[in-house]
Amino acid sequence: MLTSSQRAKLRSLAQNLDPIYHVGKNGIADNMVADICAALEAHELIKIAVLRNSDMSAKDAMNEMCALTDAQPVTAIGNKFVIYRRSSREDVEHIEI
Repeated sequence: MLTSSQRAKLRSLAQNLDPIYHVGKNGIADNMVADICAALEAHELIKIAVLRNSDMSAKDAMNEMCALTDAQPVTAIGNKFVIYRRSSREDVEHIEI
């Protein structure tokens, strides 16, 4: 569980990130979960956008994605959300929070 100060630091780091995945009208698929797990291992902090034609809100999508990937929710604002999971890889530059 992240503290509020840790979330604040991660939010500031995420401001310059572009969304790397989009949740559409089909919701969250198994192949998307696998891709996001790989992205979390490589980057630790990722931003995802929820398209307007999706039945899910950004907060709902964030909670479901975190449950499926064992990630921590950082923030959900508008149609975008940010999640974090510490990478188990040693060749990745870890985010110090």
